[in-house]
Amino acid sequence: MFDVARFIEDCKTVVGEYDTPHAIREVIQQAVDDPAALIQALGEPQWSGIDRLYVSDTLTILNIAWGPGLSFPPHNHNMWAVIGIYGGREDNTFYRTDETGLHQEGFRELVAGETIPLGPQAIHAVTNPLDKITAAIHIYGGNFFSRPRSEWDPASLEERPYDLEKNLALFEESNEQLRRQRATS
Repeated sequence: MFDVARFIEDCKTVVGEYDTPHAIREVIQQAVDDPAALIQALGEPQWSGIDRLYVSDTLTILNIAWGPGLSFPPHNHNMWAVIGIYGGREDNTFYRTDETGLHQEGFRELVAGETIPLGPQAIHAVTNPLDKITAAIHIYGGNFFSRPRSEWDPASLEERPYDLEKNLALFEESNEQLRRQRATS
């Protein structure tokens, strides 16, 4: 049985270890190894959104429900992160920057039961390519909501400050699509 309070304590305990992202990945991997227990504890995601399980200056733990087709532009976190999927699929396109700008570097499809660590310099775009909600735990090595970072325009690839409010609004736009979809079903 997955226990949210115990999971948070386990994550807090390993913060500050020599290789914190690796230790966090071990904790999150144990959780996503049993997706049914996570869904039982956190609930079956019905809507797109972010549930803040824990936020401090050194650690943020989020339960994220990505609506069908929801996509985030390239962005960085300026802190390490570990992602664990417990339902659906999350596509990550990775980028690097150099003196000529932003360049696509790789791609990783994550499905239920998989985790991935991201270093503090990682830049990625995230998409839920499915017609159902994707459920994931995202853990960050700092306060996700207050750390300055960048995003890149998906068309021009020009860098700009990360717009948290705009990006949070994408979840509500996704919910509007879900409402329309459910009204016609």
